[in-house]
Amino acid sequence: MNWETISTSVEMTEKLGEAMGKVLLPGDCITLDGDLGAGKTAFTRGLARGMGIRSRVTSPTFTIVNEYNDAQGVPRLFHFDTYRLCSSEDFYDAGLDEYFDRDGVCAIEWSTVIEDALPENRIALLISGNGDERKIRIFFPDKYLPVMEKVKEQMEKEGMRFEDTGM
Repeated sequence: MNWETISTSVEMTEKLGEAMGKVLLPGDCITLDGDLGAGKTAFTRGLARGMGIRSRVTSPTFTIVNEYNDAQGVPRLFHFDTYRLCSSEDFYDAGLDEYFDRDGVCAIEWSTVIEDALPENRIALLISGNGDERKIRIFFPDKYLPVMEKVKEQMEKEGMRFEDTGM
């Protein structure tokens, strides 16, 4: 499935992340691609909030991955920034693929760098624009349609509109 929407503010981008954080399950993977400043980390801040994580979310540009714990201290969100990696080989060599098997959600910024290492079943966001208005394209396999319908319903209450752009 392919959906497209417009976010009119950083806060709206965070709310979209929050809505997704409420429905994603351990083992799910979401990829975030777009230009610098497009809103990838803003989305992840909302994702963490939706998952009940209260830690300050920052881009793991230099650490490659940040782990965020739930209220019980259990790591639930693994936030990657693969911008500084050269290829999937770097990802595998660092053992980062092992996060896919942990009991948490993986959110991966700059995922195209490691495209061939990514799980096939994932939600992919492509964010373009900066400033207040961003176009967000969301790609997901059919298995995610029920949870994405919940996200869509929640966000439409916030004024966000979605267009189904086909398979």
